[in-house]
Amino acid sequence: MSGSFHRFPFIFAGLICMTVCFASSVAYAQAEDSPLTLIQVNKIWDQGNHNAFTGLARFQDRFYCVFREAVAHVSQEGNIRVLSSSDGDRWESSALITLEGYDLRDPKIIVHPGGKRLMVYGGGAIREGNKPATWHQSFVSLSPDGKTWSKPEWIADVNQWLWRVTEFDGKFYGISYGVSPSSRSEKIYGTNLLVSEDGIKFETLVPDLYLISGPTEATLRFASDGTCYCLQRRDGKESNTALLGVSQPPYKEWTWKDLGVYYGGPDFIQLPDGRWIAAGRIISKDGAKTVLCELDVKEGKLQPLLTLPSGGDTSYPGLLWHQDALWVSYYSSHEGKTNIYFAKVQVNEPAK
Repeated sequence: MSGSFHRFPFIFAGLICMTVCFASSVAYAQAEDSPLTLIQVNKIWDQGNHNAFTGLARFQDRFYCVFREAVAHVSQEGNIRVLSSSDGDRWESSALITLEGYDLRDPKIIVHPGGKRLMVYGGGAIREGNKPATWHQSFVSLSPDGKTWSKPEWIADVNQWLWRVTEFDGKFYGISYGVSPSSRSEKIYGTNLLVSEDGIKFETLVPDLYLISGPTEATLRFASDGTCYCLQRRDGKESNTALLGVSQPPYKEWTWKDLGVYYGGPDFIQLPDGRWIAAGRIISKDGAKTVLCELDVKEGKLQPLLTLPSGGDTSYPGLLWHQDALWVSYYSSHEGKTNIYFAKVQVNEPAK
């Protein structure tokens, strides 16, 4: 059952940092025949002790990047930082959304289909110190300008995490997964497909969408013909390999393919030429890295293409296509602590 947000104290930090943040930048050169070329990567925020879990959007001719800012990966309180930039090089803090006594996590940002406001989705958890959460619910906050944000509103059911919301054809879709204390301890999460007409009041379209081996974070994307694809992370005891789900309207029947590799914090996007590019965390003998892959939605294959400068505590990217380039926000601890990075990637013509 959905909770009522007005019962809890809400704090919006309205002091906007007017100081422009000059991103540290490094340019990279790669072979001309590489499918993806990393043009440059900027560190755009390092002021928090732990900066992580990004989301990315383009609104009113500016980039907007949101992420969690806290003292640790798991902590009693976490805040949502909103950065904006006109060019991807010079960034400023537009807002900080906080809620006293809550760990606000994994923000995602989208533009309302009307084009006149931004929407930030995230999860709010109650926990003692850095212990597992005892209560969790997702929320949404709205803004007309990226600076002034509405009082967050609880959405979906308690202890069901609506991890990412995607708008398509005037409706909002997302996959929630169970995060009750018992679900987490046993890794038996289970997912539900939710839908909303306004992005605030969600209903269950498909209960028990996927139940095998701990499905958790999921991203939905839609092709122009209405086909819906789901990139699904798993954290089960029997298997933790990611899945690709495929469905046609009205999205009640799904087929699934095992991608054969663990993929954490997944996002993906369709390029103008029809190819699908995914981003997420892959763990290998070299440790955890944030890796861009080509996702073959017909064959159900994930092919690594480009490893971003990353390591340790890393991933949770946001993807955006703008001015014939792929832009990627992500976080990483390869420089000593978790910072927020912003990369520009050139997409080369596919080999003939």
